[in-house]
Amino acid sequence: MLIVQVYVDDIIFGATNNDLCDDFSKLMRNEFEMSMMGELNFFLGLKIKQTLTGTMIHQQKYVKELIKRFGMESTKPIDTPISPSTRLVEDDRSPSVEEKLYRGMIRSLLYLTASRPDIVFSVGLSARFQSNPKETHLKAVKRILRYLKDALDLALWCPRGCNFDLIGHADADYTIFLVDRKNTSGMPHFLGPCLVSWATKKQHSVAMSTAEVEYVAAASCSPQLLWIRQQLKDFCINTGCIPIFCDNTSAINIAKDPCQHKRTKDIDIRHHFFRDIIEKGLILMNFCATDRQIANIFTKVLSREQFERNRLELGMIKGT
Repeated sequence: MLIVQVYVDDIIFGATNNDLCDDFSKLMRNEFEMSMMGELNFFLGLKIKQTLTGTMIHQQKYVKELIKRFGMESTKPIDTPISPSTRLVEDDRSPSVEEKLYRGMIRSLLYLTASRPDIVFSVGLSARFQSNPKETHLKAVKRILRYLKDALDLALWCPRGCNFDLIGHADADYTIFLVDRKNTSGMPHFLGPCLVSWATKKQHSVAMSTAEVEYVAAASCSPQLLWIRQQLKDFCINTGCIPIFCDNTSAINIAKDPCQHKRTKDIDIRHHFFRDIIEKGLILMNFCATDRQIANIFTKVLSREQFERNRLELGMIKGT
């Protein structure tokens, strides 16, 4: 098997046999003027370190550049990206700050979330105030940079030789966002122990119950899992029925119940395709305890102990 990924004029490829790599390299150089950089170690701003036990991905150089660019070198490091007491609102009567500076910081941090799922929630929350940023919003963004300074050496770890069990986690907050009371869905996707995809997203409508919130979050998690499932199928890997772990039993019951009742009448019909794919056996909803829900890190502010535990479960470890 030979796998090739092309991004504009950058190409990475790998194979189950070294001879396939050599043949493909010769073929490409015969057709195009190109240079071979050797074994993959840097791609699209991501530093990749391959070892006999697994692969480590990080953007430590980029983090150092961010800290220097925004003048955070002399600040005190902090161990979480957002404080449990943080309550960001649209207008808290604090002084306004320069929009260009604030948006530049947000754009830089959004790029960093490609390898740092531990800051996805805090960056996404801060990004909602780009139209009229205040000092409190800027303070929250600077706290993220102080956290990155403390956790500079973290990397995303993908162990080698793991299984291909595809698993999803879905979680949501409930009316924590004070501006419009719309909830936030969080969804990490694992291939074996490896985190391969993640997202945090504000829901489109205001929910009437926690069951509705969690059901919509699980429905939002399923399309990405089905897409990954199809990609694996193209490589002759059958994943079978994919479990999604949810910490709300009412949401699980709604997903299994084909009858409309008063708890689901307000849910947008586009989310009910989720029930359909469950009936087809493509997705299975499983319960997990709230304190073991990995997706919590994508939807709410956690204590330092909870945050560090969830971060480790995502595969974030200290690298070099």
